[in-house]
Amino acid sequence: MTMQLTAAAAATGTDQSVPRLSAGARERLQPAGHDLWRVLDPSGHVIGHVQRFSHPLGVRFRAKRYHSPSTRFRDLGEFWSADDAVASLRYSS
Repeated sequence: MTMQLTAAAAATGTDQSVPRLSAGARERLQPAGHDLWRVLDPSGHVIGHVQRFSHPLGVRFRAKRYHSPSTRFRDLGEFWSADDAVASLRYSS
C-alpha cells in the first residue's frame, strides 16, 4: 500500500522530495515551498525558481525568474525534467 501511495504521489507531483539534478549540474535546489525550489548558482546566488506540477501526461517543471521592474515572477517555460528547467535559468538573461 505504501508503495502505491508513493508512486501515486510522484505521478501527481505531490511528492515533497527535491528533484535530483544530473551529476554535472553546477546549480543546487533549496526548498522554497510546496513543490517549489530556489535555484542557487555555485556561488549561492538565487537565479530563479523551479516549480513541480501535475500534467495529464506526467510531472512537469516550470522555470520562473523574478523581474524587478514589474515586481513579478516571469515564467521561462515548462519542461519534462528539472535539469531542463534549471538549464533555462542558467542560459537566460
